[in-house]
Amino acid sequence: MEQQQIINAIHRVLRDTLAHPHLSGFGPDARLNEDLYLDSIQMLQLLLHLELDWGFTIPEQALGQEDFTTVAGLAAFLERSAGETEPAVPDTAGSEPGEGVHGEEYEDIKVHCFVSCVCDALKQAGIDHRPYYFSVWDADFAIEPGWVLSYHAPSINHDIFHYWFERLYGIPLQQWYRPDASRADNIATLCELVEQRPATGSVMVMLDLYQLPERENKFNQNPFPHYVLLETTADPDVWMMRDPDYRWEGELPRARILQAVDQPTVAGGWRFDRSTARPAPPEVVRDYFLACFQPERNALTEGVRRILQAHLNGTDGVQLSNLSHALRELPVISVRKYGYEHAFAFFWRELKLADADFESWCAVIESLIQGFKTLHYQLMKLGQSGDEALVPAITQQLDTLDDTEFRLKGGLAAVFADWCAHHGLAAGDADVMEGAA
Repeated sequence: MEQQQIINAIHRVLRDTLAHPHLSGFGPDARLNEDLYLDSIQMLQLLLHLELDWGFTIPEQALGQEDFTTVAGLAAFLERSAGETEPAVPDTAGSEPGEGVHGEEYEDIKVHCFVSCVCDALKQAGIDHRPYYFSVWDADFAIEPGWVLSYHAPSINHDIFHYWFERLYGIPLQQWYRPDASRADNIATLCELVEQRPATGSVMVMLDLYQLPERENKFNQNPFPHYVLLETTADPDVWMMRDPDYRWEGELPRARILQAVDQPTVAGGWRFDRSTARPAPPEVVRDYFLACFQPERNALTEGVRRILQAHLNGTDGVQLSNLSHALRELPVISVRKYGYEHAFAFFWRELKLADADFESWCAVIESLIQGFKTLHYQLMKLGQSGDEALVPAITQQLDTLDDTEFRLKGGLAAVFADWCAHHGLAAGDADVMEGAA
């Protein structure tokens, strides 16, 4: 199949099969994310239909999307894959080598909106926020009725983040949102807090990011509960919205922001002031690590196994064809595994360990993230095709993910013990808040 025919096939899948609404700018040079607004899940859906409906071979490396950013790039990649020619060289134009783990401009990681928002205050205060990510890679998720994986549910709270932020950094997190108050009263409180925010203060609110299309949100989940920071501007009808998790900030109409807050699917808000911030004491960092660390289990793969088995068995009436929907939020949760990088970086910097060894652990972390992308694609393919012959490969992929994550946890436990010894601390049980972990 020639490249133009492949481009036509891509367009037909997006238009006819996926009913994608953002095709006005479709063309060979259209960027898949920035111009066509395809998020990672929609990219997997596109690749899946190109494989199942059009017969293309989708190599595993395609799931990382390093080889293409445009429609023409994807078409060329599929053409090369079909012809079994040399693999493409990833496009790295514009990229620059980093300074390594010991550099002043070490790359930040954004994987959890609550954590990113409160860490924004630490960064402004010049305080190392990396230890706060110890609880992120195994942060809570829910399995809701219908055996659906969810990153946001009424059963999930931020108690562990709330409690340990003050213990670590001396900044109280105050929940201004009152669950027992009306939505109108909470919005009135939000307006008052934003308008009276001190220079060192932060006002955080949960809103439905799906309701702000002008925010150019590339993640088209509906609804999309998400924490952001709000500030006033010189215009009382315009607010500054800062989204540390997606590295975005800009001015938006106050009314549009409040509309996104005034949704039945979202509820939450916190305030804090960095004027009391201090670096985390080593003994508290030790206690926090021990409170969060789960060396004997990987909760996410456990949850996926349960959901998979429920759909294979028809538990509670669920059907295998619903598996893609049930695991739609797997990428949102699995990306939290990048939190391991912050933990390794923190210990590596404090112990002044070799940058090359840190990079080796980063490669393991990246293989874990890419492995979850492969798993998600396999599960979507199973749900779409109903072919249970795919199950053994999925089980093997889950086993591989477990092995990789246990390897990371073993390496982290070892460097944590070295760090404790460096500070003269025992790496044993800590006196932690009951129920926080």
